[in-house]
Amino acid sequence: MPAGHGLRSRTRDLFARPFRKKGYIPLTTYLRTYRIGEFVDVKVNGAVHKGMPHKFYHGRTGKVGNRIIKKRIHVRIEHVQPSRCAEDFRLRKVKNDQLKAEAKARGEVISTKRQPEGPKPGFMVEGATLETVTPIPYDVVNDLKGGY
Repeated sequence: MPAGHGLRSRTRDLFARPFRKKGYIPLTTYLRTYRIGEFVDVKVNGAVHKGMPHKFYHGRTGKVGNRIIKKRIHVRIEHVQPSRCAEDFRLRKVKNDQLKAEAKARGEVISTKRQPEGPKPGFMVEGATLETVTPIPYDVVNDLKGGY
């Protein structure tokens, strides 16, 4: 028989609950509030069949919103968790504000733009000896006497 291509085909491991995470769903899942514009990760909870997104969206990151966008999926709250994708941005923002405040107190103007990492600095190798390598000339006559 040919393989089925249904809605939940090939999802045995994908939708399986993790080790020691089987059973009841913690209440924090239901009590957490998501604001519009917040980033969320779609992670399907196999214990809840209602409002389950398609397997394609498992592991994807999206934004909570109510406007017309390229892709919109309706997912129940059990299949969504807060994303950490913007965490570095938030930390950098706080650090830059702190650096700007310190610079303003000193009376300086600083740039908080990220700069690309430049090339590595050059160095000299000490104590190395140079050795000139020359190829051995290839002798066709002696090679043919070898016996093919």
